[in-house]
This record gives sequence, structure tokens and C-alpha cells, in this order.
Amino acid sequence: MFQLTCPGKQCVKNDVLSGLTVALALVPEAVAFAFVAGVEPLVGLYGAFMMGIITAFIGGRPGMISGATGAMAVVMVSLVAQHGVEYLFAAIIVTGLIQMSAGVLRLGKFIRLVPFPVMLGFVNGLAIVIFLAQLQQFKVISADGGLEWMSGQSLLIMLGLIALTMAIIHFLPRFTVAVPASLAAIITVTLLVIGLDLDSRSVVDVLRDMTGDMQATIAGGLPSFHLPVVPFNWETLRIILPYSIILAGVGLIESLLTLNLVDDLTETRGRGNQECVGQGIGNTVNGLFGGMGGCAMIGQSMININSGGKGRLSGISAALFLLGFILFASGLIEIIPVAALVGVMFMVVLGTFEWATFRMIGKVPLADILITILVAAVTVISDLAIAVIVGVIVSALVFAWEHAKHMNAKSFIDENGSKIYELNGPLFFGSVHAFHELFNPREDPDDVIIDFYNSRVADHSGIEAIDSLAERYQRNGKTLHLKHLSEECKLLLHTAGNLVEVNVMEDPVYHVADDLLD
Repeated sequence: MFQLTCPGKQCVKNDVLSGLTVALALVPEAVAFAFVAGVEPLVGLYGAFMMGIITAFIGGRPGMISGATGAMAVVMVSLVAQHGVEYLFAAIIVTGLIQMSAGVLRLGKFIRLVPFPVMLGFVNGLAIVIFLAQLQQFKVISADGGLEWMSGQSLLIMLGLIALTMAIIHFLPRFTVAVPASLAAIITVTLLVIGLDLDSRSVVDVLRDMTGDMQATIAGGLPSFHLPVVPFNWETLRIILPYSIILAGVGLIESLLTLNLVDDLTETRGRGNQECVGQGIGNTVNGLFGGMGGCAMIGQSMININSGGKGRLSGISAALFLLGFILFASGLIEIIPVAALVGVMFMVVLGTFEWATFRMIGKVPLADILITILVAAVTVISDLAIAVIVGVIVSALVFAWEHAKHMNAKSFIDENGSKIYELNGPLFFGSVHAFHELFNPREDPDDVIIDFYNSRVADHSGIEAIDSLAERYQRNGKTLHLKHLSEECKLLLHTAGNLVEVNVMEDPVYHVADDLLD
């Protein structure tokens, strides 16, 4: 059911004011990410507007903000550099179709397979990335046309305004929550800079530094329908498809992980598959209307939640305010000091980073701590998608290693002289070696029974291990009996043949992960 906001005027006010705060922070980031991707600033701004309003209406997570992001921009830059922006628009359309397919096929549920240490590393890594991105605002154009770090009075003014912004955001909620603290901080610092005529860089200064055009502005018109000017043939698809697949993966991973984070903060439940569809529609529309596309933004989502924006109206308001800035109020936005926006983002960093990570050291398994650090490091060095994939793989290997240690058996001779092995623990690729070491076909009696009542054969590696063990007993002229195996296991036992005797009456019913059964 579509619910624009929670009941009551207070919710409407919170969502609208929070949306305004988010829109102010979206402008410089959308412009910056546009330059990272190698496209014009308006392409980034249009992308942020269209992603924001579409996902706010039909996405699966009210209160989450989507727009142009750095994670996707770094993938786009190579395509734009080699083939031009029209190929980017075509790739964004295909990206959207892939994401919509993922939602329709209900693949969003697989985000639940991401372990908590990976989530922790993702959050900490993104906090570090957001922090490092803000450091670029401390660089200015040098006399020789290059970039150099601020120094002297300009640096002191910058640091002072950032500190003031952070102080307002931190202390204002103790006195009133009538106005979002971030919005109050931006307005206060802007008025202070204008009133005291302080030498502080503004949004338009950053834009002009990036473009080299002293007349640069964020002003523009409405996005217009635009079919990508590319040949509609297999060659074009061959060029854009690899980029589209990567963009779709990066966008969905970042969006679904951000959705989970917002779920935790709001103690509500978003819909992952619906978010996949919403992200896909947003990107497809972007490609058809000249936007660079994007995905969920953790920084802006945190600003929104912390400012009181919980409903869909907050995301809709942010997108409409952003469009309003482009159409009517570019001059007002361009005078905002960059220091105010940097201060807002620094507070986001402090709120996003999981400081409890340090308290966990020594209290949780060392492997979990190392995975958290690894994911955070890869997020900073490479990108989010690779970091999450690496984290999941390492977590799976650690899980396999730990469960491989659980394979053991109790053995005894029954009244008939048969040796019985009662297995404990899962039999899968990680425990195959330990499984083989439990048996001694040369010294065992002629009749051996292996009871799988407390064990489970999980994959084809386990089946092959049983086959191999049967061969060992066969070579020594001994008979092997297996009890409590599933029907699927019996079908897959090729080598053992008639030498394997199965107790059918007591066999359980469970499924084995094996391609041969598909």
C-alpha cells in the first residue's frame, strides 16, 4: 500500500524540511559525480532528480534517498571516455532493465546472505569514503593552474565554518526539533559568511573550478525525452552490456545494503525486490531523459533519517527541491559555502561509522574482525560491489573451515562383530579430508556400517567421498553398509554399486546440492 507520509502535520513538516536539507547536500555531490563520470553537471543533476523522485514513489524503502553516486560514476568513466555520453545513456537503459528483472525474479532476497561482519565493513568503508571525498574541498586552484591544499587564513575560515556547522547539528536538537539541525546549520553559516563578507568558497566556486568556466552555473531546464544516438545493433550491445551488468550489480548491492541499514535505524522493514524494480525504472528513465543514473545514497539517506524524514514525501520533496534549484533558484544554491556542506557530511561520517567495531575486538571471533577490516579496506581502495563479493566469499570460506572441524565419529563393535561408525557433523567439500581420516579399511572387520543419523551429506563432494570410501573397502574385500542416507544420495552413489547396502526404512528426506539432480 502506498503511504506518502505518516499521519499528522508534524510528519509532513519533517519530511518536507528534511527533503530540503537533503536537496542542498545533493547539489555539490551530483555535480562532483558528474565530473567523475566525465559528463556535464546537468547530466548529474538530472540523474539525481529522476532517480530520487522515481524511487521515492515506487521504491521499497520510504525515507531512503537515491541519486547519482560515486560507486557507479567510477564504472561509467571508461565507457564515456571511449565511446561518448550517448553510449552511457544506452548502457543506463539496459542497467535499468537488468535491475527490474532482478526484482521481478525476486533476487533481492539474496542480500540476506551478506553476513553481519560484511555489513559492518560496508558501513565503515563507506563512512571513510565519504570522509575522504570531502577532503577534495580543501584544495584550491594554484597559481600554475594545478591544485594545492588550502593554507593560511582561508584554511582557518574553512575549518571554523565546518566546526560551527557541526556544533549546530550536534547541539540544536537539545533545544528544538522544529527545524532539521542540518538545514539550520546550512542557513546560519550561509548568512554568517554573507553578513561578515568572509572569504569562503561557495558551491558555484567549486563548479567553476571543475569546469574552468567562470560563467558556469547549475541553472537549466526540464529534462527532455532523448533516445540515445547510437546504432541499435549487436555491436552496440556488445559494448554496453558488460558496463550495464556491472552498473546493475553495483547499484543493487549498494541500494539493498543501504535499505538494510535504514531498516535497522528505523526499526521497520523495507521491500528489497520492490526496491530493485524501483531502481531499475529510475535508471531506465534516466537513460531516456539524459541523466547519468544512480542508486541509493547512504550519506543522503542518513541526513534524511537524522533530520526526521521517514516517509516517501521526504524523498519526493528532496527531488522536487533539487529540480526547483535547477529551474528557479540556482543563484541561492550557488552562494552556499562549501564548508557548511562539508560539515554536514562530516556529521554523517560520525553517525555512519560503527564505533562499536573497536569494542568488539577480543569479544568476537578474530575472523569476523578481519573480515570487517578487509571489506572496509576494499571499499575504500576499490568499490563497494567488489568489497561485498570479497567479504561474502571470505565469510563462506571461514564458515566452511569452521564446520569442517565438526566432522567426527564414534565407533564400536556390535554383537554381530560389525564395526559401526556413528558420524557427527556435515559432510561437504570442506570436511571431506576429515571424513576420510576417520576410517581404516585395512584394519576394520569384514562388515562395516556407517550411520549418517547425526550427519548430513550437503553436496556432491560428500557423495564422491562416500564413493571413494566404498572403493577403499572394496579393494580390501570388505562390505560397507550405509544407514540414514537420503534418496538423492542413493541415486548418486555410482561406484559403490551392490556393495553398498542401505537401510531404506530409516532414510530421511532432505535435498542434496548437486547439479546432477536438476
